[in-house]
Amino acid sequence: MFIGRQDELKKLNQMYTSGRFEFAVIYGRRRIGKTTLITEFCKGKKAIYYMASESTAKENLALLSRAVFEVTEPGNDMPPFESFEQLFSYIGQNAKERLVFVIDEYPYLASCDKSVSSLLQAHIDTGWKDSPIMLILCGSSMSFMEYQVLGYKSPLYGRRTAQFRLRPFTFFEMQQMFPGYGKEEQALVYGATGGIPEYLSRIRPGLSVDENLTELFFDSSGRLFEEPSNLLKQEMRKYAVYHAVISAVAKGKSRLNEIATTVGEEPSACANQLNSLISLALVKREVPCTEHQTSRKTVYRLADNMFRFWYRFVASDISSIELGLGKQVYQYKVKPQLSDFMGSVFEEICIQYLYRPDIIEKAPFFYGNLGRWWGTDSRSRSQVEVDIMGAEKDYLLLGECKWRNEKTDMDVLTKLMQCGELFHQKEKWYYLFSKAGFTEMAANAAEKNERVRLVEFAEM
Repeated sequence: MFIGRQDELKKLNQMYTSGRFEFAVIYGRRRIGKTTLITEFCKGKKAIYYMASESTAKENLALLSRAVFEVTEPGNDMPPFESFEQLFSYIGQNAKERLVFVIDEYPYLASCDKSVSSLLQAHIDTGWKDSPIMLILCGSSMSFMEYQVLGYKSPLYGRRTAQFRLRPFTFFEMQQMFPGYGKEEQALVYGATGGIPEYLSRIRPGLSVDENLTELFFDSSGRLFEEPSNLLKQEMRKYAVYHAVISAVAKGKSRLNEIATTVGEEPSACANQLNSLISLALVKREVPCTEHQTSRKTVYRLADNMFRFWYRFVASDISSIELGLGKQVYQYKVKPQLSDFMGSVFEEICIQYLYRPDIIEKAPFFYGNLGRWWGTDSRSRSQVEVDIMGAEKDYLLLGECKWRNEKTDMDVLTKLMQCGELFHQKEKWYYLFSKAGFTEMAANAAEKNERVRLVEFAEM
């Protein structure tokens, strides 16, 4: 069953029905569901689909030729084209009706023959632009797709008519997949899988969440037992160094110098490694919400929750898991720490909630970009952190997120309002998010102050 990606599917179908030449670029990290989206879109359509291989130009040409002839000459044994130029010319000459032409994992094809992008550009400019061809180029190497396909130095620059960067499902998109689980269980599934569609597809609704996580992560034959290592080895030549960088970030090393010292690399080299991990959407660079991107307060965090889960709970106990003690590791070492792990996941869910169109419509102002804030309270000379902040001219939104079993009390609201005094905006709103709800005192305070909003997880 196809779930999610309805906006992307709708847009692709709109492009298809235009009848004119269209060129869509689809990209995103591995396991994100790019091929599933394309496969769903191509159903019932005349489509040439080819997934490029990490091989030679000759082999890719032969395999792509076969994919072309399976659509244009079904049942006939045709020799492969002699060149990509000949193949692209053939497609242009035979596109008398709507034809979808998909090259999946395009970076592999473009890397084995450097002329492919220029050839495509030439055919788009000289013939395809007036044809009913719908070209789709797809890739998992986000840096390649952004710079070598979409970038202004690319031969294909300016030719695309749409681009789609696929991201993980939000918590709210994921919920429909597991209606049999309670909301807290759904949140844990989201936190452990990072909302990655392929990982979510491995969750078996007939098992409990604990059983699923044990089976996937804490069994040596589990689908996600070695997933981060496998992904890094696919993407990076120096696996050990990148593994060390991620390990350092996962352990709370957030500043560049801290990470470099822990890994044993020069800061300049470590910065390059972090940038590579950022391009893969595995690490994110953060500055306080009100700061410029060049701020010295820059920190690095893991962007992928599955990696956070794995490096926190699996990496340190691989030997025990391989000895068949995975159930015990999960029961006695992991489960007691899950509430703490879910703290930052809940912050992410709360931000997703604030970005929902129905919530933005009711918001006191359009807050645009939301993020974290941290800094020094000059009054107490203490470090202060705010889970969620959104600022727009004279308007400010501050939010605090509590993933704990006891109800959130007045002290949290008081502390948040004191933080609000650090900022110059005149119009301030305070949002409290709580897994377990709120005490009567906090609820009464919110009733008396229209600038305070309390949101229970069960109501989100």
